[in-house]
Amino acid sequence: MTPVRVVWTDFGGVLTPPVADTLATLCANHGLDRKALLAAMSAVAARYGTDDAMEPLDTPLTSERDWLRQISEELGGALRLTTLADTWFDGRETNTSWVAQLRALRGRGIGVSLLSNMVPAWDAHWRRMVDVDGLFDHVVLSFEAGHRKPTEEIFAFAARRAGVHPSECVLVDDLERNCAGAEAAGWRAVHFTGTESAAARLRQLLSPVTGGVR
Repeated sequence: MTPVRVVWTDFGGVLTPPVADTLATLCANHGLDRKALLAAMSAVAARYGTDDAMEPLDTPLTSERDWLRQISEELGGALRLTTLADTWFDGRETNTSWVAQLRALRGRGIGVSLLSNMVPAWDAHWRRMVDVDGLFDHVVLSFEAGHRKPTEEIFAFAARRAGVHPSECVLVDDLERNCAGAEAAGWRAVHFTGTESAAARLRQLLSPVTGGVR
């Protein structure tokens, strides 16, 4: 088996608590019904020809301000925000145990990079949560690449950016569809459901060359 040279980690739901938890906090803080909000997001996404609620924002197909305006209209004016960034990131904790695992990988000579579907207006906010320059060799974000997970294009773009073959990459992501997209692009993937289980799976993938993640 080709040795892994780069571990690509997702951001939301891997380096942070589950996205569902953040969404629940958003709804609680703004008095929104979660199902109604998700339905509104789906309705807006359909206008852009996608069934992925976040695709209009993180490719991007529209601005966050306009997206929120459309969401609010779907909710009858219930969402009065021009940006989600402050609300989305306020009090959001970094998964420091996963950061420690990534640092351990770097200490063993494995490349560590970030591959995330990210909203342009949120760029400065997520960067405050991690030591970007000290932790990642490369950062590939959907809004900069013009492609997003789980499309094959973003995985090909990321591998080229790192200067490695797709078979030398592994994605760690909390969404199964993104893991499936990575595997279809010739990568390996670890479905993140928790730090310990993800680290254990990486040990299996990396043990032939590094002795694993300890």
